[in-house]
Amino acid sequence: MCTALTFRQKNAYFGRTLDLEYHYSEEIVITPSRYNLRASQRNGFKTNFSIIGIATVKDGYPLYYDAINECGLAMAGLNFVGNAKFMKAEDGHQNIGQYELIPFILGSSRSVFEALNTLKSVRLIDTPYDKSTPVSELHYILTDGDRTFAVEPAEHGFDVYDDPFGVLTNNPPFPYHRYNLSTYMNLTASKAENRFSDKFELRAESRGAGAFGLPGDLSSPSRFVRAAFAVSNAAVKDTETEAVGQVFHILDFVSQAEGLVRIEGGLERTQYAACANLNSCTYYYKTYDNSQICAVRLSDEAKSSAALTRFPLKFTQDIFYFN
Repeated sequence: MCTALTFRQKNAYFGRTLDLEYHYSEEIVITPSRYNLRASQRNGFKTNFSIIGIATVKDGYPLYYDAINECGLAMAGLNFVGNAKFMKAEDGHQNIGQYELIPFILGSSRSVFEALNTLKSVRLIDTPYDKSTPVSELHYILTDGDRTFAVEPAEHGFDVYDDPFGVLTNNPPFPYHRYNLSTYMNLTASKAENRFSDKFELRAESRGAGAFGLPGDLSSPSRFVRAAFAVSNAAVKDTETEAVGQVFHILDFVSQAEGLVRIEGGLERTQYAACANLNSCTYYYKTYDNSQICAVRLSDEAKSSAALTRFPLKFTQDIFYFN
């Protein structure tokens, strides 16, 4: 279970949480431009643009969970089990394996609309990377910070939805989340007002009562509402440090503590939270066991490198001791 969002401040920011009961040795990975990526149905493709994001690397191939490219285009996959559909490979079409989709789109598209146009020719197929890497059933958030879209693989191609909320979680499909949000239109970040009746006096006993009814559980629909409320009401910050901190505060609003979601095989938790500045192409993150914010820049050297540039995530908590 995951949550992804966009938040426009002085710069545009993209953020997401990855909520799972395990992790796959994720790293910050920079794929340079002109890097050849092996493809499932073709001889591979070369990236036109460099990419930075979080991925697991297998045999030199970055299996991205989320990433941005040097043009400021961001894309992330979120679990969509039972609803994601795949197509049959056909000659003359862009037959793209699920694991290839993020690097293919980010490696070839300058803008969100160029990416959507590219998607029209893609047939998403369920060929796994290898026998040990199962095909993930995902839907995707695609954004440049100004416009955001939810992209859901269907039997006929992709269902694409304008996402004015700048938020995506997991099941059900996006149209449900969009409709469900109308249930909470009475929520406000302002002081609660008496709308019950003008025949008698009622008053709020606490600050924050205007948001009474905001769902607090960890389900996908509730996280969608909570994230949308936070993104649309959170204060805009001026400096980069403050802005990044604000994005992580919003992500904390939908993060999962280990043990609150128990499933067969483990305890789900927010393995990492990531925040990317789409203007400077700086990738920030923190992990479940290390709440210190770390950052990696998309440097000119990494953009032009012949190989992937990799930065292991820091999983050990850093604590500053005063005495």
